[in-house]
Amino acid sequence: MQTLLVVVLSYLVGSVPTGAIAGRLKGVDLRQHGSGNLGFTNALRVLGPAAGVPVLVIDIVKGVAAVLLIASMPGADSLLGETGIRLLAGVSAVAGHVWPVFAGFKGGKGVATACGVFLAMAPVATAAAIVVWGVIVLSTRYVSAGSIVAAATLPCAVAIRQRVTGEREPLLIAAAIVIAVVVIVRHRGNIKRLLNGTENRLGRSPEEE
Repeated sequence: MQTLLVVVLSYLVGSVPTGAIAGRLKGVDLRQHGSGNLGFTNALRVLGPAAGVPVLVIDIVKGVAAVLLIASMPGADSLLGETGIRLLAGVSAVAGHVWPVFAGFKGGKGVATACGVFLAMAPVATAAAIVVWGVIVLSTRYVSAGSIVAAATLPCAVAIRQRVTGEREPLLIAAAIVIAVVVIVRHRGNIKRLLNGTENRLGRSPEEE
């Protein structure tokens, strides 16, 4: 029962539609502008940095909170162990962000919340993925390309880190793979546009991201 409670609470925290709330504060329905996505990139393009950056930070915090607070609440022990229950909480938060119950199950693409989850669980590997994201975005101005490659980098970075340190956390690698698959699948439209050369670059008019 405690495990179920962790899953539900983490999902609900992840479901808080930060982008939608930021849009409403500015009198804008983010789902009707730009890509219609409630994630950071669309918020940044439609609402500007003053709203977009807080959306990014809060979406990251949702993942951190699920792992470090909800999964650690009294009685939240599980047969999955400490790592297992934290990862379950993190994956649930990402699911909430992608399919939020408070926003008609149409949310963001999971990148920021997943970043928060793995910053809490595997900070070194996550830092490597963030660097990859930054390099690609700065060099190409394609946020989607950065997100896709960073997502693919994460499980590799986690595996390399474990091999170097001698740690054995197969659940962590498995969760990183699951998150990477979700993020990449959520970007399938972007992948098609990247291949067609029609994807929008950061700093230009809003387009689906």
